[in-house]
Amino acid sequence: MIDTAVIVRDKTRLEQLIERFNSKAQAKFYIERSGSSFTFYEEEHEVFYRELEVLLEKVKSLLKTKVVYREYLPSYLFSDTEIVLVFGQDGLVANTAKYLTGQILAGINPDSTSFDGVLLPFDSSNIYSAIKSTIKGQPNCKTVCLAKARLSDGQELLAFNDFYIGANSHVSSRYKIKYKEDSEMHSSSGVLVSTRAGSTGWLSSVLNMASNVGSYFGVSMPTNSSHLNQQDSDLIFSVREPFASVASQTSIGFGIIQQGESLTIESHMADNGVIFSDGVEKDFLSFNTGTTVEISIHTENVSLLIA
Repeated sequence: MIDTAVIVRDKTRLEQLIERFNSKAQAKFYIERSGSSFTFYEEEHEVFYRELEVLLEKVKSLLKTKVVYREYLPSYLFSDTEIVLVFGQDGLVANTAKYLTGQILAGINPDSTSFDGVLLPFDSSNIYSAIKSTIKGQPNCKTVCLAKARLSDGQELLAFNDFYIGANSHVSSRYKIKYKEDSEMHSSSGVLVSTRAGSTGWLSSVLNMASNVGSYFGVSMPTNSSHLNQQDSDLIFSVREPFASVASQTSIGFGIIQQGESLTIESHMADNGVIFSDGVEKDFLSFNTGTTVEISIHTENVSLLIA
């Protein structure tokens, strides 16, 4: 039975600026001296807190309420009696989902005039009825599949949108890759693995690049994953800028990972090899020589509340 709502939020850009420059006055001086409008950050901050206040008032009439900042997500233990309300941009929904263990998740848009909110179907006006239905045991949810990276030493990382595997700078990523029955050595700009949820993000950029190259040579290429016959749980991987040489090959460059399958990558990078998910570079696994990772579909899914 759900008895508590956990509201996950991040600091506003104004709050981050004040932290960076130690005071609002100094932040304003820096922004205005660079030719930008400080009023924009103030208005954004005001909209955020106005909507947050309305949200808190409505949620508190239904459930006990906690507020958790993004930076504390890795150490917060979610309970089975909690519903998780993410108040922020799409990236915060993705980041939060990785720490859940079956809880229902709802994305709430703090400012629909500024954020498209693909993962934010709610705002302070329609979240109340959705929570009431959920409390009654009648949630309107869709299932979102995650990707899992498991290192040879047992460490794991989950991804809501995508994984990046490779060097943490612009030097070549060196590794051995195995897909199905084939394996080969690579020198590339790293490997991207995308979930269905993340297919409109980083992966779409890769497909757009491939489409531009194909168009130049008169070859039609898909610009989105809807043409790839991808099932909801399938993962898609793409090797970024593979380089062919006497020591590296390029035949394994793109593919679909289905249920029961995995993509195996063995690091040949002496240092600076990393694996991070959903664009959060600070939350990474070291991936250096002697380490192998298996990328597969995670066995547990995320229940995302929809409007």
